[in-house]
Amino acid sequence: MAREGLRYQLFSRRALLLAGAQGLVLTGLGGRLYYLSVVQGDQYKLRAEKNRVALRLIAPERGEVFDRYRRKLATNRPDFRVFLIPEQADEIKATLEKIGQLVKLDDRRLARLERQIRRQRKFVPVTVAQGLDWRTFSRVNVSVPDLPGVVTDAGLSRFYPMGNEIAHLIGYLASPGEAEVSSNPLYQLPGFKVGRQGLERRYESRLRGAAGTRRVEVNAVGREIRELPPRQEAQSGNDLQLTLDIDLQRFAMEQLGEEAAGAVVMNAKTGEVLALASAPTFDPNEFTTGISQENWNALLKDPRKPLINKAVSGQYPPGSTVKPIIALAALEQGIVTEETTHYCNGRHRFGNRTFRCWKRGGHGKQDLKGAISNSCDVYFYKIAEELDIEHMADMLRRFGLGHQYDLGIDGEKDGLVPDRAWKRAAFNQPWQGGETLNVGIGQGALLATPLQLAVMTARLASGRALEPSLVSEDLETDAPDTAFSAMDVNPLHMRIARRGMEMVMEPGGTAFDFRRKKSAPKQAGKTGTAQVRRISEAEHQEGVRDNDELPWAMRDHALFIGYAPTDDPQVAIGLLVQHGGGGSSDAAPLGRAIMDKALELMAQRRTEEGEA
Repeated sequence: MAREGLRYQLFSRRALLLAGAQGLVLTGLGGRLYYLSVVQGDQYKLRAEKNRVALRLIAPERGEVFDRYRRKLATNRPDFRVFLIPEQADEIKATLEKIGQLVKLDDRRLARLERQIRRQRKFVPVTVAQGLDWRTFSRVNVSVPDLPGVVTDAGLSRFYPMGNEIAHLIGYLASPGEAEVSSNPLYQLPGFKVGRQGLERRYESRLRGAAGTRRVEVNAVGREIRELPPRQEAQSGNDLQLTLDIDLQRFAMEQLGEEAAGAVVMNAKTGEVLALASAPTFDPNEFTTGISQENWNALLKDPRKPLINKAVSGQYPPGSTVKPIIALAALEQGIVTEETTHYCNGRHRFGNRTFRCWKRGGHGKQDLKGAISNSCDVYFYKIAEELDIEHMADMLRRFGLGHQYDLGIDGEKDGLVPDRAWKRAAFNQPWQGGETLNVGIGQGALLATPLQLAVMTARLASGRALEPSLVSEDLETDAPDTAFSAMDVNPLHMRIARRGMEMVMEPGGTAFDFRRKKSAPKQAGKTGTAQVRRISEAEHQEGVRDNDELPWAMRDHALFIGYAPTDDPQVAIGLLVQHGGGGSSDAAPLGRAIMDKALELMAQRRTEEGEA
């Protein structure tokens, strides 16, 4: 009995201890449950909601780009696309092969997609196909449930209605790089693209707009089940209006044709850029949809460099187009007057060197206006011999050379106006007198872009320090020129230089065209031919070969500047044909035609506005 009582007491104590332990556990669990459900209930409810509800960004519609008359240069159009998110795909290669059965994907395209997937982060969507027709897009959508990681999208893609006519200006869109993707969640959206060149790149933030958001319910694997309110719509990007006249731009491109050339046409009263052409060109739509390797290689290997905007990036010796400005420097320093004459026999001796005129037999006796009209090198050698390089450089800079103008286009170059300081900094050598003579005819180290030549011409024509503009908020077609200060040059000297340029286009001048109608608006201009190689003394003796006899890369550059009409300048042009041959024979006809077209379009617009 005693043993049984002891056993009972021991069992009772153990049961009590076990019950106490169970009570503690239940109390702890209850406390924890209370803590999780009541104290931290809102926090865990939010976490659960986040697992159930995902926030998705909505891509904004990109702003459009218009010319001065609101004609579309860059717009958006419907685009049916297929994307692959690698981290959500079971087997990438197999998935791509299955998509390839629905969408045409050749072996090269498949290999390129696999390389792209290996290079970038797995959460970044890869564009498998775009620009699909509705039937193909529908077929892919039917198969999407069986293709993990595959996403379809009926979105918008960039489209350039004018194609290659505005490629260098507008630029194009491309997929963001890996570094960009990680810096901006918007860039992670399937198929999202950003500006890569030209105005598209410069005004990216303005054109892009602001992303919207939508809440979607997702299952355990992240697939969308349904959309939940509220939805915040994306804000479209702002539009961009240019001063460009697309009709003139198209005409200028037609005139340049397949030449390696650049041309800039400005309103000679307002500084607005009416045309900015560079040839040859490319189709920016190819870059938006994904340019083929063959076409990309062809662009890179073309010796005419179609990817370079020659109007703002091409730096060339301006040749004789700067002679009116050199004349102004000589007039300002009192080295010449309007009546000063020099005799040209085709040669000018300076030190132990002989500087030759482009006309082998010489021009004979020339005054200042005649020297501009006939582009007499010897006349300008003689005045350059007395003219200090610093005075020459100062006048060239006043008229816009050696400056960069922020038009919003990639690759704009400064050009080069050499002087003593430049020579010392670049070569640690003193300036030589012979270098001044070379600059005096637009050769030597002097470099300019077609844009700078157009600015130079517009300032000379208007007498005001015009600045070029391409992007406009509030266009005034006939805005007054009083917004720009007058050029710090004697007006009488300006009239002399202008008269010399008028004579260039008259009988006997280097750009006279007897076929041009007498009723056509009178033009002023200046031709230029810039050598790209040094001609030896032996060649001078034997006779310099014509440009047509030389390989393309050894031919002279052909240049032309001009403004019209002479009594009230409305337009100014700077034009270069790389390795074109002669300014008179190759560049001047193009410049004359483009100026006439510009005046015709301006008159037509005024008539339309009057009728309205």
